[in-house]
Amino acid sequence: MSEDDEYGTDAVDSGGGAERTFAPLPPPPGRGFATSWWGRAWLQALEDTALDGQQLKKGRRLAREGGVGAVSVRPGRITAVVRDRDGTGHRSDVLLQELGDQAWDRFLDMAVERAGHIAALLDREMPPHLVEDAAGAGVDLLPGIGDLEPECTCGTWDHCPHSGALCYQVARLLDEDPFVLLLLRGRGERRLLDELQVRSAARAVRGAEGDAPEEAAGEAYGVPADEAFAAGSILPPLPVAPPVPEEPGLPPSLDTEAGPPSGIDPAALEVLAADSAQRAHRMLLEALAPGHGRQPVPAELTPEQDAVRMAADARPEPWIAKRLAEGSGRPRAELGAAVSAWRYGGTAALAVLDEEWDPDADSLARARARLAAAWEEGERPQLRAERARWTVAGADVQLRYDHDGRWWPYRKERGRWVPAGPADDDPASALAGASAGGAGEG
Repeated sequence: MSEDDEYGTDAVDSGGGAERTFAPLPPPPGRGFATSWWGRAWLQALEDTALDGQQLKKGRRLAREGGVGAVSVRPGRITAVVRDRDGTGHRSDVLLQELGDQAWDRFLDMAVERAGHIAALLDREMPPHLVEDAAGAGVDLLPGIGDLEPECTCGTWDHCPHSGALCYQVARLLDEDPFVLLLLRGRGERRLLDELQVRSAARAVRGAEGDAPEEAAGEAYGVPADEAFAAGSILPPLPVAPPVPEEPGLPPSLDTEAGPPSGIDPAALEVLAADSAQRAHRMLLEALAPGHGRQPVPAELTPEQDAVRMAADARPEPWIAKRLAEGSGRPRAELGAAVSAWRYGGTAALAVLDEEWDPDADSLARARARLAAAWEEGERPQLRAERARWTVAGADVQLRYDHDGRWWPYRKERGRWVPAGPADDDPASALAGASAGGAGEG
């Protein structure tokens, strides 16, 4: 039996490389569609690219139910007719950029340097070190985020169930033969092996004539440092930076074909991913703001402070809030007050919530002078002092004095003191805000 018969294919010469057609495959055994690491990397690129995880779920189901017809693979494109459950067929294509001639030259030069690379390909294997060495030569074999571009007659612009089903089916083909991926990148198996053989023979001749392979390989890669430096004055200017997006990017969906490892909670990871996107967006806006370079570097948050920050930013579901409360070192009932403090003033407000301190004589004198000057004669409320806290007699309102000489308003709600507003240099203004409003969201 020929090699093509074994994989259910027919090879067709299409000029730039062979075209191979794979017969429809039976439903996959088990849950997964890929067992090889490169097959899983293919699916990872798909799942990282698609914006709608529900579409991919439908695609997995179509592929599992045999909805994918014969798959045609040629340079830069895979094609199949994918049928919905009602029998409606759609032509679906997935495009992957071909490698240019220079990239193939670098790949072939790299491959002949190690006999193990050629042997692995002949054994239908793609070891990680082959992919890493190729990347080191500037050649990306495996697709990354956004590299798998869908086209489908159903009219969906993103990955639809049909293109998703096609990609899941191709992952099974890649398991059997990594030359499918190389064909997509622009070289058919026969042509690729012929070129490897020619280069291997030429290398052997150079070795017999005494040429050092290391010197020959060294000439093929890179640019001398002095040339790169000299070219700096003639290079075009950098392009204009793109506009900042109005909102953070969408975090990836972790509802994938492969189950999570033991001890990993996908839902919690999705919360962390969304939080990272929000922080990155905020940091970008801050970095582009005028005068940002003159601002001090913010202090690194402790894990307890960061748990409060996440609860304030994310407005999480109750089960996440419970875990964040544990991370903050607080009972669940006290997390709301900490969240309110954070929203009013970050770490400074959080310190005022948690800390009780005794002002020294000078600080205490300044605080009393500020209190005395804040109200007209006869208008000052009766305040009861306790350490750095002044509570209004007969009212559930309090002022807290911090180390920087600012006043923070507090109100008592359900037996707990909770922040009622941001800090103010004027104690009368801070107290008025506490009397007029309630606590922040918690």
